[in-house]
Amino acid sequence: MIPMPFPQALKGTEVKKCHVLLGNGFSRALLDTTFAYNALFDRAKGRLSVTAKKAFDALGTTNFELVMKALRDSRKLASIYSSSSSSSASKAMAKDAEEIREALAATIAESHPDRPSDITESQYMFCRKFLSHFGSIYTVNYDLLLYWTQMQAKITPHLTHDDGFRTPSDGGAKYVTWEVQNTDAQNTHYLHGGLHLFDAGHELQKYTWVNTNRPLIEQIREALAADLFPLFVSEGTSNEKLDRIQHSNYLGRSYRSFSKIAGTLFIFGLSLAENDEHLLRLLDRGRMSRIMIGVFGDPSANWNRPMIERALLIQNNRKKSHPVTVGFFDAASAEVWGKVA
Repeated sequence: MIPMPFPQALKGTEVKKCHVLLGNGFSRALLDTTFAYNALFDRAKGRLSVTAKKAFDALGTTNFELVMKALRDSRKLASIYSSSSSSSASKAMAKDAEEIREALAATIAESHPDRPSDITESQYMFCRKFLSHFGSIYTVNYDLLLYWTQMQAKITPHLTHDDGFRTPSDGGAKYVTWEVQNTDAQNTHYLHGGLHLFDAGHELQKYTWVNTNRPLIEQIREALAADLFPLFVSEGTSNEKLDRIQHSNYLGRSYRSFSKIAGTLFIFGLSLAENDEHLLRLLDRGRMSRIMIGVFGDPSANWNRPMIERALLIQNNRKKSHPVTVGFFDAASAEVWGKVA
């Protein structure tokens, strides 16, 4: 099997009926080492104490917010049921909660460029050209590369993008908010959340820190100090990811939107691995008539064979419902961030 060049794969497609699903390979195509791992938890573990790690294990999750909240709540109870409000257990819980918060902030900072200017104008131009072929964009990445690229309005080509966030009615806030009644035109969906999206309880906020020119580490620490947590899916298994998605109105709506797309779907940078099954099941019973999947390197390589097999299984599973043609394109030929040497 020889993957076709990206321009050839695009032939005959209409932008309005063409969609893209971006995986970790989208980010790694720009900064391979920086985005080598998909889950922040894997990187943060080295900064955690033994008891903090055990807290994640005991709760059976890699959700930072859930563990920090559990530790804080438990600390309050420990101060009541112990003989002293300064009990060692209470202090240990408070220490671990703060340690987890700092580990999250520090790991995000080392796992991501600080500023949009760290990416060149030429790289943005190539990426905007790639994105311009698609009427809707779905991504499982929670980094800021897609967001930063869409914000570069002065760089051609023009992109029509809408992530559903709007200026609050009272105005003047340093963030914008997402409300389901204002999402009819939304065509950019962060299926696993994003580091720029913060759960404020009563609303989902997107901080427009891109205009402040402040380093990412400062932004994250400020938000965490205010008990605002990035909305991102850090859970490991497909079922854990789906559980997290279904408990968020924003994530759930994007997930449902992905299940309804028709036309052509391009997949770039996604390995179609077991932890992607919550999305692959939607493709198994979806309505799109054509799926084109990017292949990095030799199609017969060990890392590509399972992906190709799972892709062909989608085609086989759809024979009796909504038949779909599955094809493959050379990922490097898409030149997502520039020409490959």
